[in-house]
Amino acid sequence: MPDKEQITEWFKTLQDQICEALEVTDGKAKFHQDLWEREGGGGGRTRIIQDGNILEKGGVNFSAVYGQLPENIQKALKVEHNEFYATGVSIVIHPNSPMVPIIHMNTRYFEIAGETYWFGGGIDLTPHYIDKAQAVDFHQQLKTVCDVFDANFYSEHKKWADDYFFNKHRNETRGVGGIFFDRLNENSTGHTKEHIFNYVKEVGKAFAPIYTKLMKANADLPYGEQEKQWQLLRRGRYVEFNLVYDKGTKFGLDTSGRIESILMSLPKLASWEYNFQPEEHSEEAQTLSLLKKEIDWVNIS
Repeated sequence: MPDKEQITEWFKTLQDQICEALEVTDGKAKFHQDLWEREGGGGGRTRIIQDGNILEKGGVNFSAVYGQLPENIQKALKVEHNEFYATGVSIVIHPNSPMVPIIHMNTRYFEIAGETYWFGGGIDLTPHYIDKAQAVDFHQQLKTVCDVFDANFYSEHKKWADDYFFNKHRNETRGVGGIFFDRLNENSTGHTKEHIFNYVKEVGKAFAPIYTKLMKANADLPYGEQEKQWQLLRRGRYVEFNLVYDKGTKFGLDTSGRIESILMSLPKLASWEYNFQPEEHSEEAQTLSLLKKEIDWVNIS
């Protein structure tokens, strides 16, 4: 059965592999690494890439932190003990071109000493302009990963993503969703710890081929000032979600995490235009019409 040390080392390897794949595909920018230590215990490797051929700003972060849970988080998690260990990899990529989508991935492991453990994570895609064929391919690739481990994982974790990555105040999803899962262990899934860890591994390994394919397919597509302004507005919606709803952001702030690492998910530039309404039948309006839950992307016509 994998222990926290083995899981931690695998996450480090995943970070290395993803950074290499993104650097090769971008062809220009290189990751800058900051090593940091958390005062309460543990630390991490924050890696940031900026000003590349394709990538404007992105982060591929690894952390392994431990200590005592704040009382509010202990109550929220409904656990009796407060000694915790948390490790994982978190990724957000913002491209230069509005034709290349934003992507997010997280794979994580959480352990309460003497009580329980669980895995969490997922991948979701946020196109500035939704290309149906690419959204279908993205979901099909995730379904293929899920189906190897449990016939219900894709449908369950796709719904979880729809519900989680949702800006309630805008009544719109953040993007085309993907998969999201949390608190997976023997009790919640009926699978062994090793089986669940293998699932998390495959989700992590799926990231680089999925996103580098999208980078290559879209980076050279033409766009103009209208598309750039739309990109800034969509980034604004992304910022709203991360600052208002994202549990990882809240956990990091509540546990005195490194602020630069926590907020690396934010783009270099974003905008908010008062009461913006896209032209009817425009590409922007078409994208907004698809920002809703329960779209069956694998079978969409």
